[in-house]
Amino acid sequence: MLQTFKNAWKVPELKSKILFTLMILLLYRVGANLYVPYVNVDLIEQISFSNTALEFLSLISGGALAQASFFALSVSPYITASIVIQLLTVAIPALERLSKEGEEGKKKLTKYTRILTVVLSVVTAYGYVKLLSNYGGFNYLLFSKADGFLYYFAMIVMIACFCAGASIIMWMAEQIDARGIGNGISMILFANIISGFGMTATELYYMVISESTVLGYVLAGVKILISLVLTVAAIGFIVWFTNSERRIPIQYAKRVVGRKMYGGQASNLPLKLNMAGVMPVIFASSIVSIPATIAGFTGGKFATWVSKWLGQVSPIYIVLNIALILLFSYFYIMISFNPIEVSNNIRSQGGSVPGIRPGKPTADYIKKILNRITLLGAIFLLVIQVVPMIINAILVACNVSFTSLAFTGTSLLIVVGVALETVRDMEAQLAMRNYKGFLD
Repeated sequence: MLQTFKNAWKVPELKSKILFTLMILLLYRVGANLYVPYVNVDLIEQISFSNTALEFLSLISGGALAQASFFALSVSPYITASIVIQLLTVAIPALERLSKEGEEGKKKLTKYTRILTVVLSVVTAYGYVKLLSNYGGFNYLLFSKADGFLYYFAMIVMIACFCAGASIIMWMAEQIDARGIGNGISMILFANIISGFGMTATELYYMVISESTVLGYVLAGVKILISLVLTVAAIGFIVWFTNSERRIPIQYAKRVVGRKMYGGQASNLPLKLNMAGVMPVIFASSIVSIPATIAGFTGGKFATWVSKWLGQVSPIYIVLNIALILLFSYFYIMISFNPIEVSNNIRSQGGSVPGIRPGKPTADYIKKILNRITLLGAIFLLVIQVVPMIINAILVACNVSFTSLAFTGTSLLIVVGVALETVRDMEAQLAMRNYKGFLD
């Protein structure tokens, strides 16, 4: 991996793309640490969304949500809008036709996604401001309802700032897609989660120095050691599974064209065991977080119910995550991989799967294998996402003091997945430029 970055740095065009991506991420982190107007800075530093339904949104915002910063909404509205547009593409024939019209259709779908992102930003920002006005019994704004006009004016200004921040993030992600390295949304998520690792390390440090006995130091050291061992093991498991693939053998028939013979070669169709990547986890967590967002601006009994039954440690929340991860794993594969189209391409090139007739039998065979590996990929995501949630729920029930584990697996999955995907992107661009020696 380091060698790939070193070789990419030697290519002027790739070097400029890397620097451009780093500049965008730096600007993003600056915006993520700027408070919006009318926020009570002294109180906002005490807010925490740990073990609540909003913890995932706080995670993917790099802590900006808990700080009420300019980029507090992060990529959540953009991700949710993308999910909705993809779902509607399957359900509405007109949008399905647009998705098949090439670049022009893609531009129109992107336009619809942007519009929906702005709409969702307004709704989410309103809910978030209402949440800040009375979260945990405290008012995190400088004004209260008793101030009348000033309170509502402050709300309007804050909502406008949050919506502007979400729109700028959407623009930043698209700029990385067009002029940088890697996927824009993934790179922003990567930067946010990496920034949160420093906070986790700080929590572990204070956990150690807060002990006053030798036994306390030993127990704290054991906790840190266990955390490091599990983290390294999880990273190794994620890398191994992400790079694993099921290869379907393809045999190409011999063809005589003029005086030359073509074909007669054996190849394979590689299918990643985790073809959906981390997207099902992001989709599922975003959907489950919607009730918490609604509860933010409704309040009352519904907010109490959400806090009780849809917190990170509630069984209902965990079961919903399991069901949605399974659902979105199959849905994502369904919209991103077409066995019939792949089968037709193989047949048009004179290839066939040994023992399987070309055409529909080949498509059915590929679909059968795809369903199996999709299930394996979904189980892998459940292990990474849900097992830490269950452990976290048990620790909370036992009143054991420890750093929240609810989304530890998700954090590692996103970081490792984005790192591997970025390296593959660099290697592909190096190969396109015929850069000799990049695999040395």
